[in-house]
Amino acid sequence: MLKYTGHPLVDVGVATIAAFVNKRDLTSITEADLDRVADFMARQYVVDPLKSFLTVAFPNSGFTQPAFAKTPEKRDEYAERVLRGYRAGTPYLEERCVFTGDPAVAVAFSDKLPPGRAYRQHIPLLTGENVINFYPWGDAGLPVSGEALVAIQAFPLGCAKCGGRLLAVHSDSPDLIQDFASEFLQENRRALQLAQQSGSNKMPEAKSSAKTLLIETLLKVEQSRRDEAGEYRPCSVTAYHLSNLGATPSLDIYHLPLELTDFLSQIVGPDYKAEWSAIAHRAWRLSHPKRKGKKTEGKEDIQEDTRSRRNMLYEDLFQLPGNAREFVRRYFLRIPVRTRFEDDPRRTYSLRGEAELVSWKLTELFLRKVVAMNKDRIQQIRELGDRLAAYVSGQNDKRFFREFFEHRYNYFRTALIRANLAHVQHGNPPLITLDPYIAIFEEGDELASPDWRLARDLVLIRMVEQLYQQGWLGSHPEAIPDVSEEPESAS
Repeated sequence: MLKYTGHPLVDVGVATIAAFVNKRDLTSITEADLDRVADFMARQYVVDPLKSFLTVAFPNSGFTQPAFAKTPEKRDEYAERVLRGYRAGTPYLEERCVFTGDPAVAVAFSDKLPPGRAYRQHIPLLTGENVINFYPWGDAGLPVSGEALVAIQAFPLGCAKCGGRLLAVHSDSPDLIQDFASEFLQENRRALQLAQQSGSNKMPEAKSSAKTLLIETLLKVEQSRRDEAGEYRPCSVTAYHLSNLGATPSLDIYHLPLELTDFLSQIVGPDYKAEWSAIAHRAWRLSHPKRKGKKTEGKEDIQEDTRSRRNMLYEDLFQLPGNAREFVRRYFLRIPVRTRFEDDPRRTYSLRGEAELVSWKLTELFLRKVVAMNKDRIQQIRELGDRLAAYVSGQNDKRFFREFFEHRYNYFRTALIRANLAHVQHGNPPLITLDPYIAIFEEGDELASPDWRLARDLVLIRMVEQLYQQGWLGSHPEAIPDVSEEPESAS
């Protein structure tokens, strides 16, 4: 009866229905199962707190309109029309559903509408009833099947509400769509129960921002998939943060490409989880100082911080892979960010104080999965970092270590050549030879590679990790210069 279509509104709704009846195989879902879900919606959508929750998706529907609430018979008739079109014996039109390709139902969703046509009050983000723009032949509304329409009505239950909007997660993997829908459905049903027990007419929103919540939930889902199946199957993810309210509908789309979800699916494993958790812990937005409110009976009211939880590491993932160099420098090398926001944890990062968070293992995984860097180049960077770390600790060359942070290429190259010569003059083999140097830092004769700063930072990450483990950094913390984000125009 149900199937995935590739459209997020339908697919998330289908996954929500499957999660509601606790069936992963869509072919096993029966008409009786759909009746269970439809009964729940018909009963709960017309009363608070779900009625209030539903307004962000269907503000003008028969479930939420005050006029329908005054006439229960009219409201029940509306629920019957939009929720029960999947039943055997429902009449069909010759037109096909735009989502499923199945025959559209020959049911008018209200007495004033043509049969089988759905509008904005039935499907979020469509135009209104009298707007003919963007429809073939100026024929307003969409033909829709009963199965697709009941799935769209279930759609909000499989979403998280944050920032006054719904967060729906879609993927090229049906399993992942259902995992997200199941997580959000369970949370919504818990919130519904708590609201009903406390007598509240509103369900609480998610405590995290949309992007942070998306990554939090994805990591939780990937961990469960690993625990249950012992494997991971990376797939792309697209989230829709939407509102269908009034004259100001909105939609933001957040995409996580395959290479990034592959990276995230790996970091929940035992080989990387500890290192990732440590840097994620330091990325949460700082608590806002409690502000003093008005005085009441001689006492000052303290206003609590009610902002959404925001993890800057999670938020910056959405800038990848284009922002890879800044991401590496910021989170793996612990270089602070210039920002005027006092609650931004990135402005307090410090390589001098957080050298223990620097991990080549995590960085290498990032280079392979997200940056798609050549394996030979990664190995050459690692080996150079090892040799330079051994040189710095063996010669106690704090000057060279500081010069390695230089952001002008000519100065950086000169420092490396000088150290190389000094090492050879002491009877040692070269720290670096021509071919590896060109492979890491240059495109041709004295022509710096466009990503030479990224390569420099990667060598530094390996050096810092080795020098920290050897105890040299702990004995010489003054060797680490105070460094913040560099201007992009530096050359």
